[in-house]
Amino acid sequence: MVQVVAALMSAAVVIVTAYGWSTAGSFDAGFLRSQALGDDAPHSLDGDLNILLIGLDTRRDQNGDELPPEVLEQLHAGDGDEGGYNANTLILVHIPADLSKFVAVSIPRDDYVPVSGIPGYTHAKIKEAYGLKKAAVQDQMIAKGVTDKKQLEQAGREAGRASIVSAVRDLTGVPIDRFAEVTLAGFYDLAAALGGVEVCLNKRVNDSEFSGADFPAGRQHLNPAQALAFVRQRHGLENGDLDRTHRQQAFLTSVARQLRSAGTLTDPGKLNALMAVAHRNIVLSDDWNMTEFVRTLGAADDPVVEFRTLPVLRYDVINGQDVNIVDRQAIRREIAAAFGMPVPTTTKRADQRTEPPAAWSSETNAGAWQTSTTAPVIETPDAGKPVRSDITSGQVPCVN
Repeated sequence: MVQVVAALMSAAVVIVTAYGWSTAGSFDAGFLRSQALGDDAPHSLDGDLNILLIGLDTRRDQNGDELPPEVLEQLHAGDGDEGGYNANTLILVHIPADLSKFVAVSIPRDDYVPVSGIPGYTHAKIKEAYGLKKAAVQDQMIAKGVTDKKQLEQAGREAGRASIVSAVRDLTGVPIDRFAEVTLAGFYDLAAALGGVEVCLNKRVNDSEFSGADFPAGRQHLNPAQALAFVRQRHGLENGDLDRTHRQQAFLTSVARQLRSAGTLTDPGKLNALMAVAHRNIVLSDDWNMTEFVRTLGAADDPVVEFRTLPVLRYDVINGQDVNIVDRQAIRREIAAAFGMPVPTTTKRADQRTEPPAAWSSETNAGAWQTSTTAPVIETPDAGKPVRSDITSGQVPCVN
């Protein structure tokens, strides 16, 4: 999942220190690159930086081939026909120019948002912006006579990346300067390279039927397959996907701490394994110079990361799907405040709603969107509450 990418980045300075700048250059050159950001991304690292981390829930490799059976068995995630190409993890990381504090904002995958350029859709869950666009572009190419499987897969994924970036930009109101994408196999490979991951649970969980998660309460060290189950579980959790988001944040903290712990990044064998995992599983936006990036991060001494989860207004069912109804203007205010930007003025127009306009009406005096149906409003506790975590010290936070 995408938290793997963030953890690798947090350790990049230590990797470079251990291996030297020549190795950092080789590390930079080994990634598959994407031009999905278009011409909107800056080519330098001057000023603040917003990085979108995409966790793609697919069981296929970059050529569209199904992962080997022995890998799928360990993932406990079905075969290549399951999962599709949903962006089940989306984390927007803000790095200020002064490197004073990093802010990582998780975007719930079921947020119902406008989508563009996808035939038959005006709105969709934000996680679906990737897969729906990929499928549409591939259908268009096939209609024109393209049959090469690799060409279809790569063109479809590029379109999917551009679509998910556009959806996040529209929802948050901030530019996306860089992005990184990783799949289930990448998550598993990194956990394996680290020898497992430490987590902490508030309660015992058993989700053997779906994710494979079956753990006692308390602190524990999970093997790679268990770690994947830990971040994938959503069935049986008190707050569903929001609890899964908190698990992803806790896992990110744990991996970052482990990468910086004594012995992990001073062992040449482990370093080689981590670099191989990154090259094999991670796609980076074009013109992202990793050597320059780690030099910039090197100026930050033990940075603190503040985790946030974007607020959800209410839950609903649309076209048979469970979705999160969100107030885009409230989210933009949340993002602006978290990133230290000017908070946008609140306005309420139909074209700013993320939900279908016909199903909603605004109540100006109350300052909130209200449903025109009788569906119950379900509160989402702590949805936007920041969770501070020092990635270099302290305990791994306990979660549901």
